[in-house]
Amino acid sequence: MACMKLGSKTDAFKRQGQAWFCTTGLPSDIVVEVGEMSFHLHKFPLLSRSGVMERLIAEASEEGEEKCSICLPDIPGGAKTFELVAKFCYGVKLELTASNVVYLRCAAEHLEMTEEYGEGNLITKTETFLNQVVLRNWKDSLRALQTCDDIISYDDELNVTKRCIESLAMKASTDPNLSGWPIMEYGGPMQSPGGSVLWNGISAGARVKNTSSDWWYEDASTLSFPRYKRLIAVMESRGIRQEIIAGSLTFYAKKYLPGLNRCQGATDTNSSTCVAPVALEAPPSEEDQKLLLEEIDRLLPIQKGLVPTNFLFGLLQTALILQVSPCYISNFEKRIGMQLDQATLEDLLIPNFSCSMETLYNVDCVQQILEHFLAMDQITGGASPSLVGDGQITASPSLTPVTLVAKLIDGYLAEVASDVNLKLPKFQALAASVPDYARHLDDGLYRAVDIYLKSHPWLSETEKEQLCQLMDCQKLSLEACTHAAQNERLPLRIVVQILFFEQLQLRTSITGCLLVSDNLDGSRQSGLAGPTERGWASTARENQVLKVGMDNMRTRVSELEKECSNMKQEIERLGRVKSFTWGNVSKRFGFKLKSRMCSAQEGSISNQNTESRKNEKLKDRQGQHKKNSTPKSR
Repeated sequence: MACMKLGSKTDAFKRQGQAWFCTTGLPSDIVVEVGEMSFHLHKFPLLSRSGVMERLIAEASEEGEEKCSICLPDIPGGAKTFELVAKFCYGVKLELTASNVVYLRCAAEHLEMTEEYGEGNLITKTETFLNQVVLRNWKDSLRALQTCDDIISYDDELNVTKRCIESLAMKASTDPNLSGWPIMEYGGPMQSPGGSVLWNGISAGARVKNTSSDWWYEDASTLSFPRYKRLIAVMESRGIRQEIIAGSLTFYAKKYLPGLNRCQGATDTNSSTCVAPVALEAPPSEEDQKLLLEEIDRLLPIQKGLVPTNFLFGLLQTALILQVSPCYISNFEKRIGMQLDQATLEDLLIPNFSCSMETLYNVDCVQQILEHFLAMDQITGGASPSLVGDGQITASPSLTPVTLVAKLIDGYLAEVASDVNLKLPKFQALAASVPDYARHLDDGLYRAVDIYLKSHPWLSETEKEQLCQLMDCQKLSLEACTHAAQNERLPLRIVVQILFFEQLQLRTSITGCLLVSDNLDGSRQSGLAGPTERGWASTARENQVLKVGMDNMRTRVSELEKECSNMKQEIERLGRVKSFTWGNVSKRFGFKLKSRMCSAQEGSISNQNTESRKNEKLKDRQGQHKKNSTPKSR
């Protein structure tokens, strides 16, 4: 720490209880009261350096008292600072440091210790030390700024706070490797592990820190929030990058908001380095935390991706716990909604902090976040994929984020579905908020619906059917269809739909396998599939695998047909329907067959059967004609 010693006389001051005495051999003729401390001094050293003391001593002397008494209640820094001022007036050695120079500068201004009352007076000494030493060094500027909270009344006149903040902002926005001052590792050992470090050709014996953009975060977090806020404002005016500002605010908030501690272990994907804030001995009060949370919301950049998503969720949870104003909670929800595709399932599991404790997790909050995301997606032009030609969906730039969010919401629905207090309308509203085009498969939604049915067995058949209508049976995979066909919790009508579409998928898959197999056989016969024996062997193995898969599919189709037949017999036995054929199933249950391939294949199969029958009849007629014509030829 930089320092300067003033004066040459030895220290002649001694303290006795709450009083200071100057042991110069002469009895004191003035008592200066500063707070609870009394200073027994002499008039001449004081009035020869201070204009204020000169006037006060003159006024006291007019009253005719031999030993005058003066009270200085408003001196900056109190008794400790006046002790240093008195020593300076007596010519005692005075050590100027970054921790006391601000108090001494303001006290000298308060006492009018100008050059009129002696060359090299305290105003000149402190001002020179402040400009030439303190403001040129990061640590000293920081320590000086930390002492400015008690000199607010002198700040406008002396601009000490402004000058310290300008110095810090300039150094924080400048690359330390290119500037003319070193940064030592904060709180670390000063001895270099590989020897002394040379600084301007002088051995400093210190270890230089590997600097990065976040090197000043911890130092800045030691400032009071009003000073820190002014520092951030000056940095922004100097053009410092927004991601650096966001990182500093994140660090500051984690240090003074204990509710964010649970987010500390999460990985920060937006920062190249992870900095852990220092824990406080005494956390701020709830009211101070509320004010800090509101200020953090005002200062955080709005751009997407600058602030880690898990940190925003931490701010939202802290706001819910502290019960801040709803407008700030809505602001945090909007910030999260802008980058919901970067969130994880753990982030969405926000506990319900309401007094009613209706549900375990705050589903309403997630609903609001999802709505903000979809609204932002519409603004950016990615609300729905574009259609070209015969209904083909083209790739949209925002389709991937929407797909990620759909998968995230389906996972969240599966987590909260087991909550017995979660009402059906709330579950349906959240599931239906996701656009249809965002889900390529409904397997995740089916899993959430199945868990909800299992946890809510008291639902009526009508409610179960309403819940299952959230799914699109045509968008279930074969594995999901197989599970759903055997799921006793699903309504019978939904099971029949799933079985029907599963059979269509199997027939389509079998047709595709047959086409591939025919192509492989044709290429093998034509000699275009591979010139070497290794290529023929590989093709044969692939053909064998396809045939095995095709046989398995045929077996599965046969089993499904048997199940459907049993179901038809059971339904007829119960008298629920008069006739049960696949023709009126589509009419009764409202099936909409969109696939042209199935109808085309069925038509081709029927045409082949008709042609084969015609060929058989033609052969029979030819045979009879030969028999009848044989005797005549003889």
